[in-house]
Amino acid sequence: MPIIKSAKKRVRTARKAAVRNSKVKRELKSALKGFSAKPNADTHAKAQSRVDIALKKGLISKHKAARLKQRAAANGKQAKVKLTPTKSTASKPTAPKKAAPKKKTAPKAKKA
Repeated sequence: MPIIKSAKKRVRTARKAAVRNSKVKRELKSALKGFSAKPNADTHAKAQSRVDIALKKGLISKHKAARLKQRAAANGKQAKVKLTPTKSTASKPTAPKKAAPKKKTAPKAKKA
């Protein structure tokens, strides 16, 4: 057991993080298994959401997150499920911006 105050705090913090990380990992695994067992749009959205959360928490790398999402999408496509795009993959259609008309200003009066 640590004696130094900061080391004690590190132990408490690490314990809290371990509990949180195990919960997020458990939710991720169950969501992915749920989607593979019953592929539909809802389970796909939940699985992608859990992957994004695990990525945000730093539990998985961005490459693993992309791989998991790609595999889920491929499995959904095989099962002929209409997949819902996520925020990261959905792009908004961009309309061309109109240039604002230039304002005409009155000429400055010269001082005599």
